[in-house]
Amino acid sequence: MIVAHAVLPGNPVFTVWHSIVLGIVEGVTEFLPVSSTAHLILASRALKLQETEFLKSFQIIIQLGAILSVVVLYWAKFWNWEIFKKLVVAVIPTGVIGLTVYKVLKSYLLGNIPVVLGALVLGGLVLILFGKFDGRPDREADFAEITYRKALLIGLFQAIAIIPGVSRSAATILGGAALGISKRTIVEFSFMLAVPTMIAASGLELVKNRGALSGNFGLLAVGFIVSFITAIIAIKSFLSFLKTRNFSSFGIYRIVLATVFFFVFVY
Repeated sequence: MIVAHAVLPGNPVFTVWHSIVLGIVEGVTEFLPVSSTAHLILASRALKLQETEFLKSFQIIIQLGAILSVVVLYWAKFWNWEIFKKLVVAVIPTGVIGLTVYKVLKSYLLGNIPVVLGALVLGGLVLILFGKFDGRPDREADFAEITYRKALLIGLFQAIAIIPGVSRSAATILGGAALGISKRTIVEFSFMLAVPTMIAASGLELVKNRGALSGNFGLLAVGFIVSFITAIIAIKSFLSFLKTRNFSSFGIYRIVLATVFFFVFVY
């Protein structure tokens, strides 16, 4: 049964409406190079939701809904043993670094608006520069391009996205491009790499903060389902977009978002 609302200590009522809004935000932004974490943090601030442990955990766990969309869309490729091994290699650096800085991440980075806005702007500038100089045509993905060494390096790039606002998708895509991997290949590998990465992150969150989630699983279920549906739409739209466009527009969007948010909600 879905819980209609949850009254959290020191927090306004967190309702199903909030779950739907944040689920849409997560699903649309998870696989775009714009940082879903930053969008969830900024959306929560715009909705005037205080930074409780439940909200922080909610923002991490509903990502599983978006991740499930990748499993559905790329089910056959997950059964390819060579691709699977490369995903395992790539997820190791993020897992090690994530476990090392978990407490710092939850205490000082999640919800830190200056960090989020700064990362959005810096990442936006990098994407604009990358878009201006990247003229490679789009073609079908070929995972043979990704060696085990490159998979490990992609994992290291992904680990940078522990900083809210960097964007896991942007970090892996730009990292893969820097290693000479074709656009379609690194984008799809980035999609698939999100699965073990976010399952690990959400699993850790469930273990560490199950008390904060107790009694509010209905709200999590709503966010999960909404993010799953919107992520499928976002992935297909993103791949279609990349056939004729580059990443510059995402860089411009990041900078505009950070600027508007600063002057409307911070300044």
